[in-house]
Amino acid sequence: MLKSNRYWRILGLLASCLIAFVTEVEAQESSINTFSPYSMYGLGEIHTPGTLPQRSMGGAGVALRSLSTINLLNPASYSVALPRSVLFNFGLEGMNNYLSQTQPDGSAKKSSYCTFNFHDIALQVPITKHLGAALSLIPYSSVGYRNYHRETIADVGLAEYDYSGEGDVTEVKLGVGWEIFKNFSIGVAGIYYWGDIDRNYTMKLFPYTGIGTYPSTVGLMNYSISRFKAQFGLQYSPIMDKKRLLTLGVVYDMGGDMKPLVSNSIVVNGTLPTQAHNNVNHLPLVLPHQLSGGVYYETIHFAVAVDAVYQRWGSSNPDGGEIATGGYRVEYCNTAILKAGVEWTPNRNDVRNFLKRWHYRAGFNYGFYHQTFGGERVPQYAVTLGFGIPVKFGGFSSVDVGFEYGCRGKDKLISEQVSMVKQQYFKFAVAFSLFGDDYWFVRPKYD
Repeated sequence: MLKSNRYWRILGLLASCLIAFVTEVEAQESSINTFSPYSMYGLGEIHTPGTLPQRSMGGAGVALRSLSTINLLNPASYSVALPRSVLFNFGLEGMNNYLSQTQPDGSAKKSSYCTFNFHDIALQVPITKHLGAALSLIPYSSVGYRNYHRETIADVGLAEYDYSGEGDVTEVKLGVGWEIFKNFSIGVAGIYYWGDIDRNYTMKLFPYTGIGTYPSTVGLMNYSISRFKAQFGLQYSPIMDKKRLLTLGVVYDMGGDMKPLVSNSIVVNGTLPTQAHNNVNHLPLVLPHQLSGGVYYETIHFAVAVDAVYQRWGSSNPDGGEIATGGYRVEYCNTAILKAGVEWTPNRNDVRNFLKRWHYRAGFNYGFYHQTFGGERVPQYAVTLGFGIPVKFGGFSSVDVGFEYGCRGKDKLISEQVSMVKQQYFKFAVAFSLFGDDYWFVRPKYD
């Protein structure tokens, strides 16, 4: 009877989280969750995966096995779920983007933009001993930009282009992890992507003579995405005792063709608006095959994580890329990222000093963006800081706070007309990790 009640409570929690997922996504449909010229192509800007404790350690955590943190990077970690426990995580993130660019004529152009969005919702539950499952929802990528471009058309006049875009791709993942024998776990997850991305442009023509007018042209493009893919993970702990833990982890993402349904239309705004072009087709856009490997070493006071990630973008997507404003080419490329971080806990059992029970985190990551612009690779890096505040002495529930500073690109001419944009950003995030064995889901002893 008790087991039956426990399973009904777990199913109720799953249903509640699904309702929260739908409500949260609907609330975010009309908002811009990034503002970056690098989001003009493909699926836009890819968000950093993982819960806040992982992102505060540079985004590393493929080998993380924790009773208090859901590891969204490796489904094999779900096997660590304790019997009769529930772990729930909810995270929010705000970001300020600062963009700078030196124009071909030597003048400087700068802008900034702030966004705020949820980052992750996740639930982890045990199924049986050494077998656990997790359900999560995160924004996978976001598009948000507005750019201007001017060019001279011989014998006609000056053409002015206004490009804008917004939209998101959301990721839902359901996975299971199983410890098949002592200290060795495997995991598998099914991932579903869906979302809509809108990209528009307006062209206005101003004649040299100043006499007469030309109709403006408006281009409208919509990407509609709905696709599944799979993820597989392994974790092995060659060292595990009361004083230290060493875990190795590997994750493989299958990738796959997203086949977004793309609707294109061009409208000429003359005396009477005229639709000059309209078509619907599937765009050949492939998510990368991704291989991640990591090491996680933990003692009573100290933990360190190191990950290496390889993404095969260029070999999966068709050659040719897209022609960008200014005539240079945007193409996909294979890329690698290095992530590393540390966590320090002075004394988690200190009764008198609350600050000594906190978890202090720091990390960094470095790599290259998955697209080239005019043949130029785009370097990117980030440094992170954070801390976790325990909610209850001796419990696993916590409130986590994180900070991240990052930089992408370099202020450099890549064609006679266009300069690369340098993007700097600052993120502030807060997350709540609630563990079922504290007091959040405890059944009363007396009714």
